[in-house]
Amino acid sequence: MAKELATREADYSQWYNDLVIKGQLADYSAVRGCMVIKPYGYALWENMRDVLDKMFKDTGHQNAYFPLFVPKSLFEAEEKNAEGFAKECAVVTHYRLKTDPDRPGKLMVDPEAKLEEELVVRPTSEAIIWNTYKGWIQSYRDLPILVNQWANVVRWEMRTRLFLRTAEFLWQEGHTAHATAVEAIAETKQMLEVYADFAENWMALPVIKGIKSANERFAGAEDTYCIEAMMQDGKALQAGTSHFLGQNFAKAFDVKFSDKENKLDYVWATSWGVSTRLIGALVMAHSDDDGLILPPKIAPIQVVIVPIYKGEEQKAQLDERVGAIVKQLKAMGISVKYDDSDNQRPGWKFAEYELKGVPVRLAIGARDLQNNVVEVARRDTKEKTSVSLEGIENYIKDLLEDIQTSIFNKAKAFRDERITKADTWEEFVQLLDTKAGFISAHWDGTGETEDKIKELAKATIRCIPLDNPLEDGKCILTGNPSTQRVLFARAY
Repeated sequence: MAKELATREADYSQWYNDLVIKGQLADYSAVRGCMVIKPYGYALWENMRDVLDKMFKDTGHQNAYFPLFVPKSLFEAEEKNAEGFAKECAVVTHYRLKTDPDRPGKLMVDPEAKLEEELVVRPTSEAIIWNTYKGWIQSYRDLPILVNQWANVVRWEMRTRLFLRTAEFLWQEGHTAHATAVEAIAETKQMLEVYADFAENWMALPVIKGIKSANERFAGAEDTYCIEAMMQDGKALQAGTSHFLGQNFAKAFDVKFSDKENKLDYVWATSWGVSTRLIGALVMAHSDDDGLILPPKIAPIQVVIVPIYKGEEQKAQLDERVGAIVKQLKAMGISVKYDDSDNQRPGWKFAEYELKGVPVRLAIGARDLQNNVVEVARRDTKEKTSVSLEGIENYIKDLLEDIQTSIFNKAKAFRDERITKADTWEEFVQLLDTKAGFISAHWDGTGETEDKIKELAKATIRCIPLDNPLEDGKCILTGNPSTQRVLFARAY
């Protein structure tokens, strides 16, 4: 049978780790703070990446690739950005090892192989990209530049958790250049909509679109837009960000263009990204105490078929019928696995695919074949139904769509139940400690108050919702006037 898991109620953190490890998504590595993404987890990432990549290209973006290493002088050129990432940087200082004369068989850094300039291993690529754009941009005819790259980045985190926070992770980062602020802001908002579309319609993850407070925005940005999701323990998770960078990076790297009147001006910029942290969001938002629950649209395996038989004659009959079903499902674009391996019993396979979150399981035996039926089990609700083999392919297609919708609706209902208003500090703290979730409360708009709330309650402003209604009120901490509520939460 499948491996025993911790429960969400008993130990949420251990439950999450169990699902990632035992669900075959990732493993720990020999490098502290880094992870190995296993084939099943990487297949999930590939499905997510492929959908996003098409969405980017459909909105006019192209992929490119820039170096992993950033000369320290370039990194320092944009001061706010450098300061924002300084504590997380890994730095290359030497380029060669040699045998240690005092320790036979051991290696040491060759002190004579010191780099003329130290290299930062990219925590983000604005510096190297904007230094490159300087050579690409001369006039308005060269704009806009709409570039994305799929890459790995390194942020030397001290406390790590698989997928959620690792020293190295995979992501995409878009970096665009525009002739006007209006165009750049439109790009920033467009990519936020792309992320929200992907999260809700592919990941079945309801999100709140908003803008970050000044304290929480990306270092070097004028504005940071975000999508925020709610996990099953009531904590928030930032699922994607899109930044309006103004002319900050253009000025830092002297990127100018001639406009239609032949006047020189600095270029306007954006950057935006999502990472493998989204896999952690999937696990925590949807799964249960028996394993992963994956939305059909991005599940590596959408349907698994398990035969139940005695002897080669029954096996041959099942192979023939199931082979036709598999062929038809694949023709419909549905990923299907026929697990006819003989090294495990059917019951073990049922539990294993339940653990791995396969949305639909079919079990079929010799008697089922005689009765022209198959047992269909859906992972999200664990309901089992006996279904006619006639038209089974269309039944499965409709079932996958229903599961996708059902998973989203369940997550949305959970999230909506945990958006609560607080009008006093006492109420605010009590809600954080009991119900958790998003707390909608007034804030006086100052960074000092925001910092104090974070210090006292370990909660941050997740976002100021884009559709936020204006209302007069008093800040929960200071009592100073406020014109709108913002969303607070404890977060990953």
